[in-house]
Amino acid sequence: MSGFDAAPGAGSAYDNAGAALAVVGRGGVVTRWTDAARHLLGHRAEEMLGQPAERLAASPTDAAGWFGREWSGRTILRRRDGRTVHAGLRVTALPGPDGTVDWLVSVLGAAESTPAVWVAENSPFPTAVWDSELRMVWLNAALARAYGPSWTERLGRPLEESPLYADTEQVRALFQQVLESGVAVIDRELDQRDRRWRRTYALSVFPVENARDGKPGVCSTNVDVTSSRRARERVTLLSRAGTRIGTTLDVMQTAQDLADVLVPAMADYVTVDLADAAELGDEPLARLGTTGSGAVPAFHRGGMASIREGIPESIWARGDPVYVPPHSPFMEVLATGRSHLEPVLDTSPGSWLDHDAGRREKIISLGMHSLLVIPIHARGEILGVAVLVRTENLVPFDENDRMVAEELVSRAALSLDNARRYTREHTAALALQRDLLPRNPSGGNALDVVWRYLPSDRRGGVGGDWFDVIELSGARVALVVGDVVGHGISAAAGMGRIRAATLTLAALDLPPAEVLAHLDDLLARLAAEDFESKAMPTTITGATCLYIVYDPVSRRCCAARAGHPPPALVEASGAVTLLDIPAGAPLGVGRQTYENVEQELSEGSTLVLYTDGLVETRDHDIDFGLERLRGALTQRPGASLEDLRSAAVGTVPAGEQADDVVVLLARTRSLGPDQVMEWELDADPAAVGGVRATAVRALAEWGLERLVPAAEQIIGELLANAVLHAAGPLRMRLIRDQVLVCEVFDSSLNVLRTVSAGPGDEGGRGLAIVAALASRHGSRGTPTGKCVWAELPLPPGSATDDSM
Repeated sequence: MSGFDAAPGAGSAYDNAGAALAVVGRGGVVTRWTDAARHLLGHRAEEMLGQPAERLAASPTDAAGWFGREWSGRTILRRRDGRTVHAGLRVTALPGPDGTVDWLVSVLGAAESTPAVWVAENSPFPTAVWDSELRMVWLNAALARAYGPSWTERLGRPLEESPLYADTEQVRALFQQVLESGVAVIDRELDQRDRRWRRTYALSVFPVENARDGKPGVCSTNVDVTSSRRARERVTLLSRAGTRIGTTLDVMQTAQDLADVLVPAMADYVTVDLADAAELGDEPLARLGTTGSGAVPAFHRGGMASIREGIPESIWARGDPVYVPPHSPFMEVLATGRSHLEPVLDTSPGSWLDHDAGRREKIISLGMHSLLVIPIHARGEILGVAVLVRTENLVPFDENDRMVAEELVSRAALSLDNARRYTREHTAALALQRDLLPRNPSGGNALDVVWRYLPSDRRGGVGGDWFDVIELSGARVALVVGDVVGHGISAAAGMGRIRAATLTLAALDLPPAEVLAHLDDLLARLAAEDFESKAMPTTITGATCLYIVYDPVSRRCCAARAGHPPPALVEASGAVTLLDIPAGAPLGVGRQTYENVEQELSEGSTLVLYTDGLVETRDHDIDFGLERLRGALTQRPGASLEDLRSAAVGTVPAGEQADDVVVLLARTRSLGPDQVMEWELDADPAAVGGVRATAVRALAEWGLERLVPAAEQIIGELLANAVLHAAGPLRMRLIRDQVLVCEVFDSSLNVLRTVSAGPGDEGGRGLAIVAALASRHGSRGTPTGKCVWAELPLPPGSATDDSM
């Protein structure tokens, strides 16, 4: 039978409808029945006409509410043979001429409830069958629920009209591929439009032999993998953050790296604002909720990033101070230490933006609609805030975004805190180094000096290498270069301790070998004290040192070294030699002896002192470096000190410097007869007056008459002490340098000391008189005895010519 089977005499308006249709009249009685309905349910027309429609329901209760309104939905129908069929029903009103209403029942998407059909129908994964023209011919309950009440309208519609996929062209190509090849495609991930939320489905497509009218088609199944995809994206983002953030100890760069990682992966616009304390390396910002001060902290923009070129969202540039409104999400985060999530940013009147017109204008004009503020805290302290905003991405921030952002920021916070602590230590070390290294080293009239300090860490710039130029008595100058093991504040502090001890020992006018021996003993005792007290190890774990004293009168230098590279001597002719000085052990071993080596230097020759960073690199040993240095300094007759310094520093190829480098160059000068006068005399009181008178005449020749009264008194006291308390022969010397130096040499090893003479004592006042008249005085040992000396400042306008 084609069309509707009807009672005799009934019309056939629905003939050739070709669908499983029925008409239900008053009382719920079937009045029309199509042949397609017979094929579907097995009931012939004569068996159904006049019968209640509820007998078609699998359960009588299922038929309740079928009629009396228009509706569509899924239900279960019972066949004539007792089997059930899952089907979609659509009930439509058919108004009659006399005001009566019949109901047209359309059966759509029916499937016999075999076990396989039941599994497909009740599968939790949205499933559909598409014919050869890629029109939907069947869908299961899960997909019907996804479409809502309009699911019946999707039957027979082409793929392009389906709201299921964001990219229907890609899906059509995939369906067509399966149709043509007959090979299934499994778990192809695709984005789906789901209102404003992005969801991801794993799409599987396989061929179907008879989708419709005996023609092949395809069946598609969608599995929601949004959560797993987010998890993968989270792992990928965290992995990328791990390789990007924390690779530097620069606070500002670390803040910028965090912003770059978050855009566009999580937000369209991100700022990282740091409390001033975090940027400057001071103590971090305390939580405002515990201080109760209510003060608004100062912030600077540490980093920012945007999907828009030029970052138009930001009112401030990197490094600028940032205004934080007192009543705002930023202060809330600082006070509570908890994140602020605002999925829909409130810009209505009465919000915190009433007090921040600049931000309000940017938010409205650029379409900022969702806000997430994350505290940057590490080790219990807040360092600042990270602000995430979405504009082009219409999906609001949710709790999952908050958790991911918090984890990313917490990782960056540790790096920021490490950078802050490093900055603080680095600042302290720099301050130590600036205070402990010589600021204006000068060799007086004895030496012209230049120097260069090259840190191995150009950004850190703090190491244990050091140098000094110390002016001694008798116009002599000490040159010192040393190297304390390590970098940072410990090395700087250790360098300061050694330098202070060296200055003290140099003031005693000890020979270089004795200075090194005392330094070695000092470091060994400090290490022993730390060990016995079980305290932290001493800041000095080892050091090397080179100590040279140059005398411009005799043009002789005396040198000793403790494990330090030998100095180079560049003659005025350009010839270069490495001075043969016994190496000695590094300082801190204890009970070591060192050896003095003396050598006469020609005027205009240059001593080159350096630390091992100049001659040792990652790829070559010290012997190679020494030869490279010697070659760089050779054959440069007449070269200036600056040129020689550049040649020395240039021996280290770019990228090969493995340690800090100090280079100190000193060009020798000498004091001639017009600056030095000497007299020898016997240890006889009668000889004192004559020498003193001769010295007075010498002072007049030098134009120093104003110094005669004090100088005559000093010379007399020094000679009288030598005659009375020392062994002869005696030698007296006057040196006109930057000061007037009076020296008396004798053969005694007894050290003179200033004593306090009583009212009745006839002696003991000589050195006290000298101390009262001289600007400086003292004594030092010599190879044959000692020298007692005193200095007087030259009158204004009578200083020696530096060219002498």
